[in-house]
Amino acid sequence: MNFGNDSHRRRLAELVSTLAVVRGAVTLSSGLTSDYYVDLRRVTLHHEAAPLVGHVMLDLLEEAGLGAGEVDAVGGLTMGADPVAAAILHAASSRGLDVDAFVVRKEAKAHGMQRRIEGPDVAGRRVVVLEDTSTTGGSPLTAIEALREAGAHVLGVAVVVDRDTGARERIEAAGVPYLAALGLADLGLA
Repeated sequence: MNFGNDSHRRRLAELVSTLAVVRGAVTLSSGLTSDYYVDLRRVTLHHEAAPLVGHVMLDLLEEAGLGAGEVDAVGGLTMGADPVAAAILHAASSRGLDVDAFVVRKEAKAHGMQRRIEGPDVAGRRVVVLEDTSTTGGSPLTAIEALREAGAHVLGVAVVVDRDTGARERIEAAGVPYLAALGLADLGLA
């Protein structure tokens, strides 16, 4: 990715490389093995990096025509998407923009309101599904299914780091646009 004058995106890439890239053999949640792991929670919950995540992702959405005027809410399958959604909500608010966040549970709660999607109601609303990093696209696809069942209009999927291992292709094959703020080359992994 060409960062040009985008100091936020460049700094985020530096922080992801420094804080989140763990080298060594690891089995991913998809079952695939890798020589490194990108532990994005070390970034999305970090005092300097989390605000950058919000602004970089909000900029990414705006550049793709999915800014605050076109999107009502952002979120995804808990847990990876949660801090990303919160960061975008706060970044939007700091710019005077209204973007809500939501959380998609893996399954509906058996008690209380028994909701699968927490936060403001998504029925009839335009949403973007988020993920911190996606390998196969499974988590965003699960979230898309739950959101559509709840009556939301899914406009896209946006991830902080794309591992370039098939997520983009699976999500786009499902008819959903896919955006990524950073790729492996940005992190010195390609």
